[in-house]
Amino acid sequence: MQEKQQPIHIGSRKEVMSYLEPFMLNEMSEYLKPIDENWQPSDFLPDSTRDTFFEEIRDLQDSAKELSYDTVAVLVGDTITEEALPTYESWLSMVEDVSKNGQGGWMKWVRAWTAEENRHGDLLNKYLYLSGRVDMRQMEISTQYLISDGFEIGTGHDPYRNFIYTSFQELATNVSHRRVAGLAKQSGDKLLAKMCGVIASDEARHAKAYISFIKKAMEVDANEVLIAFEDMMRHKIVMPAHFLREMGMNIGQTFGHFTDAAQRLGVYTSVDYVDILKELIFEWKLDSIRDLNEAGEKARDYVMKLPNRLSRVAERMRIPTMDYKFKWIHA
Repeated sequence: MQEKQQPIHIGSRKEVMSYLEPFMLNEMSEYLKPIDENWQPSDFLPDSTRDTFFEEIRDLQDSAKELSYDTVAVLVGDTITEEALPTYESWLSMVEDVSKNGQGGWMKWVRAWTAEENRHGDLLNKYLYLSGRVDMRQMEISTQYLISDGFEIGTGHDPYRNFIYTSFQELATNVSHRRVAGLAKQSGDKLLAKMCGVIASDEARHAKAYISFIKKAMEVDANEVLIAFEDMMRHKIVMPAHFLREMGMNIGQTFGHFTDAAQRLGVYTSVDYVDILKELIFEWKLDSIRDLNEAGEKARDYVMKLPNRLSRVAERMRIPTMDYKFKWIHA
């Protein structure tokens, strides 16, 4: 008769990170692609070594002319968000027990994840430069501001809060890029649709990775993970670019206009926020977790009831109609 396996009890975040590390290393090949086999920005962009280079640029610009003003605004905001990658790498490296050893498993993950993500900003930046729709200097100023202004998302150095955040955020960026791909396709810009589609696919894989880290942590420290989840949702998941600004504006002043454009287009809405929360509740099987303490039960109950509450709020929200002119966009 097989002996029943006893539950593992781990008493600190540091122990949990050590417990997760072999799992993460074993799963890396599922969530990150080999560099030599991965797509690169040059696979999608006009090739400057060909005689057809300028013709390809004209075709790209003709297609880009059909994109709506709000679509270009959201695309620029998404690109700036992707280009602030140095901030996200340094933030992840400060998570408890990640950078204890520069060559350790967790730093290996952070560097490999960063390397995949770095392609996104490279690709979109070059597309926007070639499109002729964007004042690149103004966009570059916003990117530099976003990196310089820092990053405060309420996670501290806690791995649970950080991995809950990245699980949520990677799902959100998948939605945003996928929706922009759809809008580009409707406008006849097949190249941009393809670009945003492959980026969305990356984001979906990365989301699965962070979701799996939290799922594994739940096996050994469910109470603390749930308490962290409750705390994150009470304070709300802020977007990485919530400090976004344009030249001459205060920190965060442009972000509201960016999200308004995304809401008008249906690229990312308050309903999507609720849907992502529902997806995480389902993925982490919150309803079936057993043997919680009082604080864990209280946290779980709060999170489980939250989607219905947020749905009622989302139903009452009006689609913003303010006409705002971004410094980034020519026309």
